Amino acid sequence: QVQLVESGGGLVQPGGSLRLSCAASGSIFVINAMAMGWYRQAPGKERDLVARIASGGSTTYADSVKGRFTISRDNAKKTVYLQMNSLKPEDTAVYYCNGVLGSNDSWGQGTQVTVSS
Repeated sequence: QVQLVESGGGLVQPGGSLRLSCAASGSIFVINAMAMGWYRQAPGKERDLVARIASGGSTTYADSVKGRFTISRDNAKKTVYLQMNSLKPEDTAVYYCNGVLGSNDSWGQGTQVTVSS
């Protein structure tokens, strides 16, 4: 079973930047074959996809973060990153890391991102 641990959240002013990390533990072969994603959930709202990166490196972004957020993965370190620039108050949410490979669907515990002046 793959375990995911997020880090890097915090309080940032509008226009600022944060980089989230998702460290995976488990089989490197499974992890590197996984499609990895970042989701977020604001209070009272559903959990929505922010960005996804396939095992081959292709990426998908929510329209609301295109041009501001960048997802990447370091397979040797079994880590996925989310670089967030030009942050807005509406980006405030708990951010979750997800990894999927077939029936293997793993989630981290989440990290809080708050954008406020």
